[in-house]
Amino acid sequence: MKNILLTALLVFISLSSFGQESTITPLNNSFDSELIKNENYEMTWSIEMDTTKLEIGKIKTEIKKIKNRVLIITSVKMKQVPTKWVDTTIAHINSLKPIYHSSYNRQRDVVLNYDEIVTGYYFDKNTNTKSEISETTSGSYFDSNMYPQLIRWLPLHNGYQKTISIFDYNPSAKTGVIKAFIKNVEEGKMPGNGDRDVWIVKVTDDIMDDKGIMTFYIDINNRQVIRQEVYIQAGKMILELIN
Repeated sequence: MKNILLTALLVFISLSSFGQESTITPLNNSFDSELIKNENYEMTWSIEMDTTKLEIGKIKTEIKKIKNRVLIITSVKMKQVPTKWVDTTIAHINSLKPIYHSSYNRQRDVVLNYDEIVTGYYFDKNTNTKSEISETTSGSYFDSNMYPQLIRWLPLHNGYQKTISIFDYNPSAKTGVIKAFIKNVEEGKMPGNGDRDVWIVKVTDDIMDDKGIMTFYIDINNRQVIRQEVYIQAGKMILELIN
């Protein structure tokens, strides 16, 4: 009986450890920091409905290594909209533990300073209302704006599945520490782009209530995101790298 109980305990511990290891956090992070490069790239942003494809804007991304930190600035310019949407994220380069995030667009501004308590503010421009942010968190997590970049730096392989712990602030949806899920990874070809070898990565997250599926097409050799697809009710959003 003692041996049976000991065996059961070891199995339980093993299963518990597996569950913990399958969740990626800054404290349990298998990403390759050598893949982080100084980059500037641009993508077109389109919506596809039935057989119609309409470009609605362009997205520029700058990634910069500054000493022991990584800075990511994303600038969105939509057609017929005079102002840009600019997101800035700063994290520790060795773990991607978040330090700072800001997001400015025509509807609202958000600023987050990461520590044991996440502080900052949310300014709703439609109602001219500013709310102070003070969120007590537990555990280890990434900024929600970081995880789409993190995916390209992970040790991807066929059948790869992971859960990613992230923090997101949205007063009209879920706020706090939530999850993103890498559902599947498979090797494939990117048609119409020189038949490049790519990792096809299927992802969803709690921000979309695990309903929408995002698909990343990541160049196996240089880890560039060549294409990203997001399925929505009206059809499909597509981001495509401008060479």
